[in-house]
Parts: sequence; structure tokens; C-alpha cells
Amino acid sequence: MTEITNIALDAMGGDNAPGEIVKGAVEAVEKEPSMKVFLIGVQEAIEKELIKYQYSKSQIEVVHASEVIETAEPPVNAIRKKKDSSMVVGMKMVKSAKADAFVSAGSSGAILVGGQVIVGRIKGVERPPLAPLIPTEKGVTLLIDCGANVDARASHLVQFAKMGSIYMENVLGIQNPKVGIVNIGAEEDKGNALVKETFPLLKEEKGLNFIGSVEAREIPHGQADVVVCEAFAGNIILKLYEGVGAVLVSKIKEGMMGSLRSKLGALLVKPALKQTLKQFDASEYGGAPLLGLNGLVVKTHGSSKSKEVCNTLLQCVTFKQQKINEKIKECIQTDERSADHN
Repeated sequence: MTEITNIALDAMGGDNAPGEIVKGAVEAVEKEPSMKVFLIGVQEAIEKELIKYQYSKSQIEVVHASEVIETAEPPVNAIRKKKDSSMVVGMKMVKSAKADAFVSAGSSGAILVGGQVIVGRIKGVERPPLAPLIPTEKGVTLLIDCGANVDARASHLVQFAKMGSIYMENVLGIQNPKVGIVNIGAEEDKGNALVKETFPLLKEEKGLNFIGSVEAREIPHGQADVVVCEAFAGNIILKLYEGVGAVLVSKIKEGMMGSLRSKLGALLVKPALKQTLKQFDASEYGGAPLLGLNGLVVKTHGSSKSKEVCNTLLQCVTFKQQKINEKIKECIQTDERSADHN
């Protein structure tokens, strides 16, 4: 019998809540019978959306939470004071093992604080990183960290590389994933103090397939399967990636509608172009997991529509089935044991 994956979904987080969040949950349970979604938030608002759909009643349950954490609120205060918010209630479900995962499109800061304070870190994990999949010429690459730790140390980046490798090998099925560190040149002596300190440490790690420095322009070509950096650089890479992608799609559409000839050409290339652009649509790949916690916490874009919510929920099922947390724990504990022997 297939094990059920229980997911707490913040129905009140994000620009399109609760409508698109609820729709995404309905789409996900239609695709995955081994999933149960707990929609957390203001019961009346959620039920008003749910009545629009036919769905398996045993797979979706509403959990009332009277408060909502807004994006502009100071994260620490919001988590501490709003005990009955959809975010705090959902994370407490993960902490108490009532849910295997928590998903939200809400405040990034509150998710990072709540993840560490409520769900808690795996023993030995120094900092949990946010790790989204980004589309590349060869498929996808894991960008780690993209927003959680702007003042990371070298030891943090080494752990990011290990956790990222485990994720790519087990969730994406990439054997011996290639790991690179973001740098301003290919040479080993290039980079800032953090990169120069981290590079030899990654090189020494026997369990990692470290390929050296990766310049930003090489990331879209898929030079590495796991791209390691601290969150300041990672967030800039991610936001620029998304912005350039959106502008290119817009310009291509504009160019195709420019004249009668281009419109006729557009009709011929539309199917192939649609398939190509789909590969570069971030919503296809779900959200960014906060790796290294005692339970799965996933942040989706604040602007998420139902497709991204659905894909994020499906991503949580794979995460549980592949026992990612258990594998990260095992990896960190092995490192601690070998450090003790030394």
C-alpha cells in the first residue's frame, strides 16, 4: 500500500491567495492519489473557493487559522506574536509530525524564521539554505543558497554542496551530480575571501564531484548540476534569471505579432516554441525547499498561480518518497563522526 504524504499548505500566503492556492491543491490531488492536503487559513475564505471544484473529499481538509502574516511584517515578531497564523499553524503540524511538509507562497523572511525556530534544524546542520531548481540548456540546476544566508561562512557552503548533491541525486536521479561554486573567473585564485576559503574545502571533499568555479554566464548552459553560493549572490542570480526570461518571452511574442508575415511564421513555429519556452518556465519546477530542517518546508513564488502550487505539492511527495531528510541526516552525522575521530 502506498504511504500517504500529508502536506500543510498555507492557503493565505502569496499575491493570489486563497484562490490560486486552493485551485493548485485541487489540481495536485487529482494527479496524486497518495497525497493529502491540509488547507490552512480562514475557513470561510477557503471553503468559498473549494465549492467551485469537484475533488476527493478525503484528500483535502481545511484547518482554520484566524491570523495571516503579511509580507511587510517583521518576520521574527510575526512568527512570535501571530500564533494562530496559517504559517505558524502549518509549521507546527510539521514539527508534531501531523504533516510531512509545509508549503507557502507567503513572506520569505517569516518562512525562514519559522522553519528554523518552529520546525528546527537537523542536528549538525549549521544553516538551512533555500534551493530552487532553475532551467538550463541541459535540464535543470539547483541554485543553493538563493535567499536564506547572506553572511554565510565557508563551512556553510560546504554543507550546502553536500545537501544539494543529495537532493539532485535522489529527487532528479542525477548520478554523481557536478558541483560548482559561483565565481568571477575560472581560475582557483579568483574570487572574494569567502570563495577563496571555500574552494579548497570543496576540492578536498571526497564525496563531492566538485568541478571548480562556475561563472554566471555558464549557469544557463548547465555547466554544473549544483551551483553553490551565499544567498546575496544567489538571490541576484535568481531574480536576474527570472527577469531576463520574462523580457525575452515578451519580446519574442511582440516580434511575432509585428507583421502579417511574422504572424504566419508564428503559426508554423508556435508548437515547437511553446514546448521550448515551457522548459524555461520556473513554475514547472515547483518551489524552493529549505534544506536541512527536521521536516520539509518549501517556499514558492509570491506570485504563484495554481500550476506552481500544484507542482510544489507533487515535489513534496517525491521528497518524502526518496527520504531526502533521512539522507541529509545520515550525511551530516557521518561528517560529525569522522570529525570526532580526527
